[in-house]
Amino acid sequence: MKSIELNIEKALGTVSKSDVFALQDKAANGIEMLHKGTGKGNDFLGWLHLPSEITEAHLADLEATAQQMKERCDIVVVIGIGGSYLGAKAVIEALSDTFEFLHHEHKNPIVLFAGQNIGEDYLYELQTLLKGKSFGIVVISKSGTTTEPAIAFRLLKEQLEAQVGKEEAKHRIVAITDAHKGALRKLADTEGYKTFVIADNVGGRFSVLTPVGLLPIAIAGFDIRALVAGAVAMEKACGEEVPFEQNPAAIYAATRNALYQSGKKVEILVNFNPKLHYFAEWWKQLYGESEGKDHLGIFPASVDFTTDLHSMGQWIQEGERIIFETVLSVAQMKHTVTIPSDQENLDGLNYLAGKRVDEVNKMAELGTQIAHVDGGVPNLKIVVPELTETYLGQLIYFFEKACGISGYILGVNPFNQPGVEAYKRNMFALLNKPGYEEESKAIQARI
Repeated sequence: MKSIELNIEKALGTVSKSDVFALQDKAANGIEMLHKGTGKGNDFLGWLHLPSEITEAHLADLEATAQQMKERCDIVVVIGIGGSYLGAKAVIEALSDTFEFLHHEHKNPIVLFAGQNIGEDYLYELQTLLKGKSFGIVVISKSGTTTEPAIAFRLLKEQLEAQVGKEEAKHRIVAITDAHKGALRKLADTEGYKTFVIADNVGGRFSVLTPVGLLPIAIAGFDIRALVAGAVAMEKACGEEVPFEQNPAAIYAATRNALYQSGKKVEILVNFNPKLHYFAEWWKQLYGESEGKDHLGIFPASVDFTTDLHSMGQWIQEGERIIFETVLSVAQMKHTVTIPSDQENLDGLNYLAGKRVDEVNKMAELGTQIAHVDGGVPNLKIVVPELTETYLGQLIYFFEKACGISGYILGVNPFNQPGVEAYKRNMFALLNKPGYEEESKAIQARI
């Protein structure tokens, strides 16, 4: 099996190799804290050995449930927010035919998402689309009371039951939730929904290799066994006993922290393949929610090149020098498109005739790297052999492991997110939720 490859050479003009290796001991300490469970947030380390602990029976159960949903539904709406939707969305978008939704025939259900926002127009238009359609629901929430998914589930559950009846609806709803407690667990047990468990020791942003990600990915028609196999391979490649200089997760964590210490406060995840847009969205949550604490942390941003070279390219090239880039480079495309010759050549493109579109894209990638490095923007590069389940599984685990190491190098708890609760308290008070009377009074005095 090939593997993704990390190259930090184009970052070494800003920091030296010795700067990176100066963090070797901190990286080793971070790895030790992860594997011995001695660091902050050690009650959320269930993701660490998750790939290699997934059983055949569990995969078979997920596949059987996905098949049942496929047999009943043309559309499946996945309801969740944050890590409860981003991982599945990232993998499905990366592997899907971009225009499949326009095709008349579908081998697998179309997977849509809800509960990731509180957009009234979004929900209205989704419900309008689903009228008269054969649809099902995968609802993902540990508690069942998180505002965004709870609103979406209440609306879509009512619509589904109205369209097919309560008895049939229970066979089209799968709940992924807590093993024992919470509103969604209680409802699922009462109604008889098929359920999968979100383990207490796996946080949402690390949950893509649990049923949270695997079930929607399987429903969309992709090979979750290959995804898991890729993650297992990377779990070994980034293992506890792997020397620092051979451990890609440790090298990535150390390099980005060395750059941070040198004054690079923003990391831009760059892709030259539009299918990776939502992978970058998943990555932003993973690193932003894990490291942005105690007034510390690299700000994670992302761009889609070459598209964003025509909007953000100027700032990246000549703006404040507080940034570095990590480039996801896909080596092999799934399809081949060759540029034709044109007799008139009015557009002046005949010099490209006979070349693949991907060759032009690769030269744009190389030219951009040279320009940005010359402009004072260090570049890290991760080469992905091709967009398959196997290599996405590798990439997911690589970033997860590196995130844990990087957070410990930084000195924060990579596995909590206390700041996320602030907006919720204010929102509940403004909406007069029972139990928030004192907060409501305090807020009213401020507005």
